Amino acid sequence: MNAKELRDKTPDQLREELANLKKESFNLRFQQATGQLENAARIKVARRNAARVLTVLNEKAASAAASE
Repeated sequence: MNAKELRDKTPDQLREELANLKKESFNLRFQQATGQLENAARIKVARRNAARVLTVLNEKAASAAASE
């Protein structure tokens, strides 16, 4: 997922995507704690994708505030 794809989504879709990424991150941390995680790099990817979503949400909020 890249920032260009995220910028095409609505804020509601971005919030839904963020919730999914946070659930995924939780599940990955849980798997790591129990020793079931096979690919530890997925944790890093999930965190970065969540940060991308938050960045785009903040950009959209700032542009909406500036246009008012």
